[in-house]
Amino acid sequence: MIDKTAADMRTALADINDGASVMIGGFGTAGMPDELIDALIERGVDDLTIINNNAGNGESGVAALIKAGRVRKIICSFPRQSDSHHFDAAYRAGRIELELVPQGNLAARIQAAGAGLGAIFTPTGFGTLLAEGKETRRIDGRDYVLELPLRADFALIKALSADRWGNLVYRKTARNFGPIMAMAASVTIAQVTQIVALGALDPEVIVTPGIFVQRVVQVSDAAAIAA
Repeated sequence: MIDKTAADMRTALADINDGASVMIGGFGTAGMPDELIDALIERGVDDLTIINNNAGNGESGVAALIKAGRVRKIICSFPRQSDSHHFDAAYRAGRIELELVPQGNLAARIQAAGAGLGAIFTPTGFGTLLAEGKETRRIDGRDYVLELPLRADFALIKALSADRWGNLVYRKTARNFGPIMAMAASVTIAQVTQIVALGALDPEVIVTPGIFVQRVVQVSDAAAIAA
C-alpha cells in the first residue's frame, strides 16, 4: 500500500544533511512552508544551498534559516527588500553567497529541470552582467542567453490538502513555485493542512500529482498555515 504520510516533521526531514540543496516554495510569505523550515533549523543541518524566490522576510521562514547561519548560498530573484535584514547582514559580512536570477529565468530553469531539458535559451539578461561567461545565440533576429536547469536534492513546499499518495491541492496564490519545485527535486516534502482519504480529492483540482511527492506531513495548527 502506498502511503507517503510522515508521522511528524522530524521524520519527514530525516535525510536532509549538511551541504544539501533545498528548494523552498513561497512568494514572499505566501505559500512559505514555515513549519518545515522551523523543523529544518531544529534539525541542525548546515552549509545549505537554498533556492527560493527571495531571501527571507522579517524573522520567519527563509529569514530564520539565514539568521541561524545554516545557509551557505542562496539562489533567488529578490534578495533585498525592506525586511530582508538578516540576508543583508550575512551578505555584507561575507557569510552567504548570492546567485541572482531574474524571476522569469528562475521559474524557467526550475521548469526545465522538471521537464528533463538540458538547457534553455532566454532573452532575459542578455547584454547584462548576468550573462557574462554564458553562451549566447541569435535566434530569428533576437539575442538569447543559455541557462542551465535548476535542480535540487530536496523541495520543501506547502499545500492545502493531500491524500496518502501525495496528490496535492493548493490554496489560491500559495500555489506559486510549489508545483514546479516538486518536479525539479529528487525528494519533495509537502506540509499540508489536511490529509484526506484516497479518492476524496477531485482529480480536476489536483495540481501536483503524487508521482512528484515523496512525503506529506500534516500541520496541526490551522491558524499558522492560513496563508
